[in-house]
Amino acid sequence: MKVFRLPDKCGAVLFDMDSTLYSNHEYEKTQIDLPVMRLAGLRGKPFEAMIREIEDYRKNWAAEHNGQTISLGNTFVAFGVSIEESVRWREELCMPEQYLLRDEKLRSALGLLSRRVALAVVTNNPFSVAVRTLCALGVEDLFHVIVGLDTCGVSKPHKAPFLKAAELCGIAAEHCVSVGDRYDIDIALPMQLGMGGVLVDGVQDIYILPELFEN
Repeated sequence: MKVFRLPDKCGAVLFDMDSTLYSNHEYEKTQIDLPVMRLAGLRGKPFEAMIREIEDYRKNWAAEHNGQTISLGNTFVAFGVSIEESVRWREELCMPEQYLLRDEKLRSALGLLSRRVALAVVTNNPFSVAVRTLCALGVEDLFHVIVGLDTCGVSKPHKAPFLKAAELCGIAAEHCVSVGDRYDIDIALPMQLGMGGVLVDGVQDIYILPELFEN
């Protein structure tokens, strides 16, 4: 875990979801492989060739943008797949129930946090997939705000989802903290908006996150 900044008075924590609230390599891999497989089928290309094209595009994009990371959703836009189409694909292809189990340690940690601050999810998955994921983890009742890919129609990193989450929480941006596993996607832009930022390596870091808010 790396803490970049915490506000003096924190009113809301905005969580990334995938690879942050759970760690499951197999499920995480399907969220890349299955959409790429569908794109490959539409283009009449082998999966291996399509995944290489995607990887090459992301590598070249990073080289042209000071090493930053581009989200898969924004990558797909460059390949002619709109955000709206990505939402439909993800709703059909993502199956969190098949991979994720109720996490009592996560529930305990988030329960402690929810007594102090509002909890929100800001994800590049659709709203419905976020709800299903939180249900599979057994923490859906602890989050009163969920901002998905279809909420604002843009993929992180973009200011709209973060600001929307803050608005729905009723908390000013400077009193929010963004927590996620990718600096370029989850942390850098929120801090430009005046938010705090905490970079995590996975759900193990979320288990001890309440310690940051004890004072």
